[in-house]
Amino acid sequence: MLPLSLLNTAQGHPMLVELKNGETFNGHLVNCDNWMNLTLREVIQTSPEGDRFWRLPECYIRGNTIKYLRVPDEIIEMVKEDALRQQRHSQGGSVRGRGGQRGRGGGGRGNSGRGGRGGRGGDRVRRSGN
Repeated sequence: MLPLSLLNTAQGHPMLVELKNGETFNGHLVNCDNWMNLTLREVIQTSPEGDRFWRLPECYIRGNTIKYLRVPDEIIEMVKEDALRQQRHSQGGSVRGRGGQRGRGGGGRGNSGRGGRGGRGGDRVRRSGN
């Protein structure tokens, strides 16, 4: 499960964000980008000591200041289901992966494979007595 797919699924849902400086933000995720910058709505900000609270209509959090995110378990389940669905969908057509029948050493040039004869240089002549 990739973090950005989790965040994209979590849009519109509540989450808790703790920053490296200890502040926490509880709110509904509005948007996220590839750098994990977040926009939250209906936010309650808590001081690092936990003794002061602020209510904010909206806030922007830069991704590199985030220590961790807490999302509801239902969001994690949704992401897992989506990943399974995509995996089943991608397996439907072809069983082979990237590159067709040839895997590592599967013989792209003739029937050589890894370490086999052939490939560059053509046939090799063995001389006896040397």
